[in-house]
Amino acid sequence: MGRTSDAKQKILAAARSLIEGRGYSALGVAEICKAAGVPKGSFYYFFESKESLALAVVDEHWAAQKRDWARVLGASAEPLERLRQLFEETEAGQRTVQQGCGTVSGCLFGNLTLELSNQTETVRGRLQEIFDAQVDMVESVVAEARERGDVTVADTREAARAVVAQLEGQVMFAKLYNNTQRLSPLWQNCRALLGATGS
Repeated sequence: MGRTSDAKQKILAAARSLIEGRGYSALGVAEICKAAGVPKGSFYYFFESKESLALAVVDEHWAAQKRDWARVLGASAEPLERLRQLFEETEAGQRTVQQGCGTVSGCLFGNLTLELSNQTETVRGRLQEIFDAQVDMVESVVAEARERGDVTVADTREAARAVVAQLEGQVMFAKLYNNTQRLSPLWQNCRALLGATGS
């Protein structure tokens, strides 16, 4: 039993690494299995298709990211400080990956959105759900900040969507230029988007 579970995790880890490095479309099942060190039959034991594997990679990545976002955005600090912490952790995460492999990997969800949103409705739908969930999490913090008088936005939903879009866009620029310093303006841009009061 331990072996089958191990094989599934090896496939997921190999697929995520390959997708982050090269994208989804160019990958074949044989290449994924070779990188995972498992026979091709193991792939089809756990996944009915490459698309179902992509969904599993997305779900696994979101489960980990959601825990991180919940920890940061649900902390006891003031709401704007929590948003700032989220940006700082995002930048630190991209920097760590760059130090390990030499390139900024960007956001798995953003990368797949750009590559696959017009190719597979299943993946598109799942990514929509994830981005909506991110907006939900940010909106609760923005609403709290507005109640305190820390921000002046009229529509907390649209403001939260703008914050997530800005985060995603800056991460994309960091990947494009292979430079994590592209993430440095996140906080000041966010303050401007939200009409933050005070210093």
